Amino acid sequence: MSNAHFNRGPAYGLSAEVKNKLAQKYDPQHERELRAWIESTTGRRIGDNFMDGLKDGVILCELINKLQPGSVPKVNEPVQNWHKLENIGNFLRAITRYGVKPHDIFEANDLFENTNHTQVQSTLIALASQAKTKGNNVGLGVKYAEKQQRRFQPEKLREGRNIIGLQMGTNKFASQQGMTAYGTRRHLYDPKLGTDQPLDQATISLQMGTNKGASQAGMTAPGTKRQIFEPALGMEHCDTLTIGLQMGSNKGASQTGMTVYGLPRQVYDPKYCGGPELLGLDGCDGHGGLYNSQ
Repeated sequence: MSNAHFNRGPAYGLSAEVKNKLAQKYDPQHERELRAWIESTTGRRIGDNFMDGLKDGVILCELINKLQPGSVPKVNEPVQNWHKLENIGNFLRAITRYGVKPHDIFEANDLFENTNHTQVQSTLIALASQAKTKGNNVGLGVKYAEKQQRRFQPEKLREGRNIIGLQMGTNKFASQQGMTAYGTRRHLYDPKLGTDQPLDQATISLQMGTNKGASQAGMTAPGTKRQIFEPALGMEHCDTLTIGLQMGSNKGASQTGMTVYGLPRQVYDPKYCGGPELLGLDGCDGHGGLYNSQ
């Protein structure tokens, strides 16, 4: 089975745009640095095409075996394509155990089918950074920071709960001097104006008004109508206890004819009854008819 069987055809549309963007991120300078590091570590020369030289997975497996011996016990000879894919898969599992983060690792098809050489390059740079962190002499990548873990005793952790951090502010030098009772007005005193400093915190300034000379003369009960009197208009004083005729009148009113609360009231019509004097106390007329409003 030839390699051409696994090569994909040309991409079109959105797939072509994505492939072109990924190809633009590929760095030739990093390729030269990776080539020099891999060849010096493994002792094997990579061909002119960098990615084609790594596609069988043999050099990659030898690289991780140099960094961590025994990572890939068996390296397959690149006789058939599945041997190459197996070598690439063994390399990816080995660098995961070596410490490379899963999000930095490419997929086997990214290299074997030439779909994402940029991700393959990023994985090799992450592997070089991990090797530099472990003390290997690597000329590329970055050295990862070592984990600094702190362990505190439970007693120390409980003491920290009683301390307010400076990020929350501080209450040093704070006092309640000059504080008034809750809801009491506080005075503003400016010595430049020559005003006297208030003697106490309960004094009400004239800006708030004054209640001196105040009385309740002329005040009526809550809800009572108050009269408006204007001497310039020749208006006369009105008695606040008198109910005006606009409100109606209760003169001549009585409770004659009122029944006990809840009792039915009789309806009288002279067309059908001889007179109201014929109605009996039991609610019936002289002929036995009932006249009830209910």
